[in-house]
Amino acid sequence: MTGAAASEHVPGRAALVAARLIAYGVELAATGDAQVGDVFTDIPEADALIKADPNAFLVGVLFTQGIPAERAWAGPYLLSQRLGHLDLGRLATERATVADAVSRRPALHRFKVTLAGWISDAAERLLACWDGDASRMWLPGAHVLEVSERLSAFKGIGRKKAAMTIQILTRYFGVPLAGTQCGTVAYDVQVRRVFLRSGLIERDTPDEVAAAAIRAYPEAPGSLDLPTWLVGRQWCRPKAPRCRECVLGGVCERRVWLDAEGVGARR
Repeated sequence: MTGAAASEHVPGRAALVAARLIAYGVELAATGDAQVGDVFTDIPEADALIKADPNAFLVGVLFTQGIPAERAWAGPYLLSQRLGHLDLGRLATERATVADAVSRRPALHRFKVTLAGWISDAAERLLACWDGDASRMWLPGAHVLEVSERLSAFKGIGRKKAAMTIQILTRYFGVPLAGTQCGTVAYDVQVRRVFLRSGLIERDTPDEVAAAAIRAYPEAPGSLDLPTWLVGRQWCRPKAPRCRECVLGGVCERRVWLDAEGVGARR
């Protein structure tokens, strides 16, 4: 579907925003600029662990709920420092020790009891189903819908968190998954901000964001994720947005007083 055809499903100015985002996504794909480097957390050792160890990355995904993203992605490293390891066998069987490490002051997470259980359950499932290697769930060529199902089978990873994980795998790590045009946009703070300020949504909720992506591009709503995320990262910033330089230019409603609230939002 072309940007023009997709925009027929969206009324008024929002149709122009949708068409521009789709065109920007096509441009990114054509120029090979779809991968953007970044850091997960401001602790270098923690960031390196997330990038080097797929199992640590999966544990980090479990942490990404109810706390700032930088703190969440530091979780696996901080846990490894307290335990002295991230051995899956011990994470699965030494549940009391894992729970103590998570809850010890300062607690690694606000949901310390629940998270500790998720970590031990995840370790057990990785050993039983994936030969102790999380990356086997997203081998090159795997379909995004299949990967989503595999991730969603873990306690603590629902559909929305699975969508976020897939976007990170393709966006940061360049994992060549099939069917990336399927699915939906991640409920990411950058996406939410752009959708709000441009007029694609009126309320910052997961259902509103997903529905807006489907209205904008019903055949491939997931294709909006990367271009929208880049607009939020590069131009539509929380403070001092660079509207004049933004690719959305004159089509955006520029409701710069709006911003994402709650999960993932920072002040």
